Order: sequence, then structure tokens, then C-alpha cells
Amino acid sequence: MGYDVVTFGEVMLRLSPPDFMRFENTVSYNANAGGAEMNVAVACARLGLKSAYVTKLGDNSVGHFIRNKAREHGVDTSHILWDPDSRCGIYFVEFGAAPRTNRVIYDRKQSAISKITPGEVPWGDILKGTKLFHTSGITPALSESCARATEEVLKTAKEQGCKVSYDVNYRGKLWTTDEARKFTELASKYIDILITTEEDTKVVYGIEGKDYEEVAQKLTDKFGFEAVVITLRETPSVWHNKWSVFAYSDGKVYRSPTYDIEVVDRLGGGDSCSAGFIYGYLKLKDLQKAVEFGSAFSALKHSVPGDLAFVYREEVEKLIKGRKRGLRIER
Repeated sequence: MGYDVVTFGEVMLRLSPPDFMRFENTVSYNANAGGAEMNVAVACARLGLKSAYVTKLGDNSVGHFIRNKAREHGVDTSHILWDPDSRCGIYFVEFGAAPRTNRVIYDRKQSAISKITPGEVPWGDILKGTKLFHTSGITPALSESCARATEEVLKTAKEQGCKVSYDVNYRGKLWTTDEARKFTELASKYIDILITTEEDTKVVYGIEGKDYEEVAQKLTDKFGFEAVVITLRETPSVWHNKWSVFAYSDGKVYRSPTYDIEVVDRLGGGDSCSAGFIYGYLKLKDLQKAVEFGSAFSALKHSVPGDLAFVYREEVEKLIKGRKRGLRIER
């Protein structure tokens, strides 16, 4: 029997100064693991989906720490590749407060996964019977060989009859606009569910419109996506955001409520939205419910430190139902 969800991408050691300290004056770091595709796999597992995560890690204690963080949540990590001669990527996060925003420094060059090549992962076996494969634009941006390996798995997923979701996730520090556009337009023929933002759509696809609906329609008309999911974030301050999601499919628009969220940690927020939408798509089989579930799941994740979504399905269901619990302690 196959998986509900398989994801593929880099996961890194995440180090962040405690108590809003700056990099220059911290004397310690909080250690976590984070990476878009593993974040999705973990969130899917917490929602009860059978999920697996594929990556390549340095075969050392840092790599084992990262692997264990996924395994804690029930993610199948048996397909991870190990390289004793390579390192794991690291990223540093400095948390701010208005007017000082959050800041990220990457240290990921020559990481193990950047050296992955087509043919290393037995995708035909892993994806056999799998319902959905998920990756993001971060993965092919890591190196030329990563791009070829990503194209390989996208093609295999299509051949296996596996649905493909893809988060554009443009990272200007990893590749140029032209490189991103060339790969993403090529990959779009394999994608069923495109997850993006207005900004990423403009940068990567060069598509604009009078509103989000027109942008989604133009994307669908050009590439034939089954669904386009766009996340909407307003940032009146670092700690206070407004968050909502909408999807476009077959000429119809599906909208979530707008949530006022107090941001403890926004990293991984978009990934939890992807996972919530995937859950709604696969299990609830209703795009309106999928949009609502993705938005609510992500709203709750913003209140949790770390990349990973320590959120329960029941919490999401209560939030969607609009249960007014107030802010008193639950006892």
C-alpha cells in the first residue's frame, strides 16, 4: 500500500538566538530542524495522513538530529539517503519586533542534498500507490543536479498517476529570476496543484492581473492546473498579521475567512497551509473545506515556535467551526 503523501527537499539545522537577541549579542542558540518539504510531511502526519519524506543528509549527529525530528511525528524517514562525506545545511533566524523585522542567514552551500543526482532515489518504488507528491521551488534551486533530480521525480509521479502539488517558494538567494522561470514553466506540465503567492507568481511566471482571481485564472489557462492556491498575508506589524487563503479551480473561487494572528513564529506557516489544503483535498475531497482547513491550520501554526506545526487536527476543526473559547486558560 502506498503513502498518502511523499515530499522531497532539503531540511536544515535551524539555530535561533533566544529572547529576541541579535546574532551579535547572543551567547546560545535554540536548535530545531526546518525545511519546507519536511514541514509539510510532518504537518500531514499530524493530521493522520501516511507521509514519507525523502532527502539526502550528512551521515553524522546533525543529520541524525534532523531525521529524528521528522520521525517523532510519525513521518517515514526510511527513504533518506546518507552521505558520510557531506554536511547538512544550516540556517540562522533572528527574531525581531517592529520596526526591526526577522532576519535569516543561510549556510547551506555544498550540503548533501545539493549533490543528489537523478537515479539515486528509487522513485518508482516509493511512489507506487502514493496519492500525492509534494515539493517546492527551493529544491531545484539548490543545484543543477537537484533540478534534474526534481524533474525526474515530477515525471515519475505523473507516470505513476500520482497527484503533484508544488509550492513556488521563490528564493532569490538561490537562483535568478530567469533560472526560476525556465525550470518552473517546464515543471508546470507535471503539476496538478500550484501553491503560490501574488509576489512569487509575478517574479517566477511573469503573470499579473487586476486581482488574485485573474492571476489564478491566467495561470490555469496557460498551464492547465487542477487548482491554484494563493496565500494572502497582510503585515501591519511583525507580530500582527492578517492571513487568508483562496483557491481557483475550474472557473470557481474558494475563499477562507481572514484570521487576525499574533505571530510567534511565521516560518513554516505557508508549509502548514499546504499540508492543511492537501489534507482537505485528499480526505475531505472538497476544495472549499480544503481552503478553510489550510488557512486555519496555518493560523494556528503561527502561534507555535519552530518550523514544525505542533498543532492538533481537533484544534483546527474547532477554529473552523468558530468556537469562541476566548483567551482563558484551558483546564
